[in-house]
Amino acid sequence: MPLAHRLTHGLLGRAGLVRSGRRRPVAVLTCALATVAALAAVPPSPAAAGQAAEAATADAATVDVSVNAGIGLGTIDKAAFGVNTAIWDSHMNDPEVVDLMSDAGVKVMRYPGGSYGDIYHWKDHTAPGGYVAPGTSFDEFMGTVRATGGQPMIIANYGTGTPQEAADWVRYANVTKGYGAKYWEIGNEIYGNGHYGSGWEADDHADKSPREYARNVLAYAEAMKAVDPTIKIGAVLTTPGDWPDGITGEGDSADWNHTVLAAVAGTVDFVIVHSYPGGASADEALDRTTRLPGQLREVRRQIDRYAGERSSKIGIALTEVNSNTQMNSRPNGLFAADTYMTALENGVFNVDWWNTHNGPDKVSTVDGDTDFNDYGLLSSGGCVGDVCQPAVNTPFHPYFGLKSLTKLGTPGDTMVASSTTDDQVSAHAVRRADGTLSVMLINKDKDATHTARIGYAGFTPTTQAPVVHRYGRGDSDVTRVAATGGGVQELPPYSITTVTVSPHSAAASVGAPGAPKVTAVDSSTATLSWSAPSSGKAVRYEVYERLGTNAQLLATSTSTSATVRNLPPGSEHTVNVLARDADGRLSRPSEPLTFATTAPRDSSCLVTYRVDTGWGNGFVATVTVSNLADTAINGWTLDFAWPSTGQSVQSFWNAKLSSSGTRVHVTDNGQNAVLAPKGGSTATFGFVGANDGANPAPTTFTLNGTVCRTS
Repeated sequence: MPLAHRLTHGLLGRAGLVRSGRRRPVAVLTCALATVAALAAVPPSPAAAGQAAEAATADAATVDVSVNAGIGLGTIDKAAFGVNTAIWDSHMNDPEVVDLMSDAGVKVMRYPGGSYGDIYHWKDHTAPGGYVAPGTSFDEFMGTVRATGGQPMIIANYGTGTPQEAADWVRYANVTKGYGAKYWEIGNEIYGNGHYGSGWEADDHADKSPREYARNVLAYAEAMKAVDPTIKIGAVLTTPGDWPDGITGEGDSADWNHTVLAAVAGTVDFVIVHSYPGGASADEALDRTTRLPGQLREVRRQIDRYAGERSSKIGIALTEVNSNTQMNSRPNGLFAADTYMTALENGVFNVDWWNTHNGPDKVSTVDGDTDFNDYGLLSSGGCVGDVCQPAVNTPFHPYFGLKSLTKLGTPGDTMVASSTTDDQVSAHAVRRADGTLSVMLINKDKDATHTARIGYAGFTPTTQAPVVHRYGRGDSDVTRVAATGGGVQELPPYSITTVTVSPHSAAASVGAPGAPKVTAVDSSTATLSWSAPSSGKAVRYEVYERLGTNAQLLATSTSTSATVRNLPPGSEHTVNVLARDADGRLSRPSEPLTFATTAPRDSSCLVTYRVDTGWGNGFVATVTVSNLADTAINGWTLDFAWPSTGQSVQSFWNAKLSSSGTRVHVTDNGQNAVLAPKGGSTATFGFVGANDGANPAPTTFTLNGTVCRTS
């Protein structure tokens, strides 16, 4: 097949369209019971004090890095590090691919390739309308997966397939062949079937609405789990803040996510989102990684809303990600490392790069390297005009971004909180199973070296030199380098540097408590419970709230439950539970839990907030205010805060509105100043808003100083 034809199908196989596309000082977790109440104010460790002594001589490029090993962000899943593979890729099962994926820690391979998932028929290995390369059958693919020691992420054909076809595939994979294929997506980007005006995804269903997709997800799940009840079924969602998020299609009562989740939240095991942030350059895409936490938090809020107590059983998978610009470049290598860890730290269990091989698109020069704008981690050996790629399977920079992650952490390790004082340097930290702690520092500055001064909390490193690995200019691989010395670490321009330190003292004799759950919550109180550690004996439990890289003690308990009081109405809180052993040493943190208190159930006012329509990066909202008190109100003010810094008001009507940062202040317009008692009248106003990223609804509204009920 000519390369140009293969490329056409390669681009169809990915997403198809370009998407719409300072933290606080460290708080130290100590091991002394006497310091619990003043947790955030404990003096720094000797190593941190020595680092602080260097401050007077540090130059302007010095960046302070805070790491708090007592604030857990979750455990790295066995399925965390993945890539996409596509049946139009004749090199997908090359022997070199096995070694390269193994060396990069890749344990998941997604098949049969993006939008090809909705035209692929596994029984005869065909994709009508597309190209199928030789040597790419399901069994040949599984040979590569098993050789890497990994597992597949399989797209069941929704667009042109049937539940029975998918169930037969499960039977062949897991009963006949014994492959143990665990993860099954129902279709690829089904919202791209034309229902919202843009159609790249094959979908033969006469009804292309989200409700029809949801109905079929239930049918697929029933048929597939009848064959193997141990498999995990995933449903496709739109990414908050990216097209077509927020759009309500013709004949629909809600947008894609709210329609699908309302129907399937009681059945599915995970949901699927994709991210192609785009931009004018890979540097710009790298900066947009900061949008991911808010987008993923909104996905979890939506799951919480519809799944209730079952929410914790539903995972989030980011099964396609790439910058969508300058894709073979060094900054895109930084993007790969930064995005994988940002996603995993924010509740994703699996991230899959698009793609293993793809093909060149256009030639440019980025940071002195030839960039082919190729989505592949590895070269496919193609040419653009007379400019050709290096030999097939030569790794591009994003491959080494992924490989760098093997020096940071592996499945089973605990991600912990970290932050920096410089937007040009991002940090990620992992407390490893062997007791060491690794910190990845990504210098996004293409021109200047930055000097990192790392402060540790909840962990005291030895005074011996750390182990340092780097991938930067001039490096042909991720390489061990000498530590800088003097309590600091140099970060060359456009580099990924990973610093690993050993603990000064023995770990606690007790393991981490089980993941906490909310058993009861109201407007000011939450009761949490957890399971006891699987190893050792805990004499006390402590519940800490994450505030950046600070930790605030909320409650203590000698049992496996605690009640947290005096919380603000409508507020979100992320907590970990830690156990202490008989010697007063703190365990590793539990899995994190984010929960929200409710609005007051009894209040003298009621506010209804409704998004009438949206278009990915903008929306129209209506707010209705009611007075439930026994006396009338003559003149009112309403205050609320945006949950995300990317949200703002562009224009408004039927009220006077001003804003400062995330705070919004609204007053009556004179004509609607009077609110009759007991809900006898309402004031309604509206506005056009903008959102860069997710668009969560405000949670707390205050009318003339009173926190209102919401609906």
